[in-house]
Amino acid sequence: MTQRAVALTSLQGLYGNLNAVNALQQQLTSGKTISKPSDDPTGTNTSLLVRQAMTGNVQQSRNITDGQNRLATTDSTLQNMITQVQRVRDLTIQALNGGSMGPSSLGDIATQVTGLGQSLLAAANTVAQGSPLFGGVTSGKIAYDPNGVYVGVGDGTSPATEVQRRVSDVESIRVDTTGPEAFGDPKSGKDLFAVVGGIAADVNDTTKLQGHLADLDNVLQNMTTALASVGTRAARMDIAAQINSDQQLSLQTTQSQTENIDLAKTIMNLQMQQNGYQAALSATAKALSPSLVDYLR
Repeated sequence: MTQRAVALTSLQGLYGNLNAVNALQQQLTSGKTISKPSDDPTGTNTSLLVRQAMTGNVQQSRNITDGQNRLATTDSTLQNMITQVQRVRDLTIQALNGGSMGPSSLGDIATQVTGLGQSLLAAANTVAQGSPLFGGVTSGKIAYDPNGVYVGVGDGTSPATEVQRRVSDVESIRVDTTGPEAFGDPKSGKDLFAVVGGIAADVNDTTKLQGHLADLDNVLQNMTTALASVGTRAARMDIAAQINSDQQLSLQTTQSQTENIDLAKTIMNLQMQQNGYQAALSATAKALSPSLVDYLR
């Protein structure tokens, strides 16, 4: 072996040790085990898949929050409206049983029912996220016009276009409830606003009030069913939120295990590599110290 070959071999070894030291120092500086794909092709692939899953998880978390807010608003609005409808029912029964009531008292009942009808109409036009809560996928600003006529999308006889929120890779949850679904089919003439209007108009006619009371009970039952449906979907949304949170934690753990260094292990490896580099420097110095004169003695 020539002196040149010994020098090249020694320098290659030094470069290899120095590169290893530099790689470990870079890992300590960045806190990451992967700075380029060639560092760990398998780990890079795992990291890319995990990052993609985390992006989807974050979007699904936003969808869940949006859905929870919309369902919570629907739930509270329906509960408030049911309370008002029950008050209308109480007033209707009072009018039916008030045989000794004079026109003034019945007029007061009619006024109260009319006021409750206006309050119910305002609640039915509640806006959430820039669109009417009970209007379906309408582009309009209201679900019911001032006369209580439904102007949203989905008329109760044909399927409504559901507003869905994707909460996982395999599940979507509906977050809307249309007016006809909650308050009755407007084409039947016996939806909430038609019935309440009829009660206010016929407060002096016990025969008609009997029919209105039966219709009001049907509307109230329909609203209770809609409220139960909203509650069920809200519960599903809460479960999805917990699953999403658990998945996020799992993905973060996998990402950390794939990309982040083990600090104690990396420091120990760097120390060992530096010791090896110092030993290689010492050995190389001894191997390259003889000159041509030493061989001519």
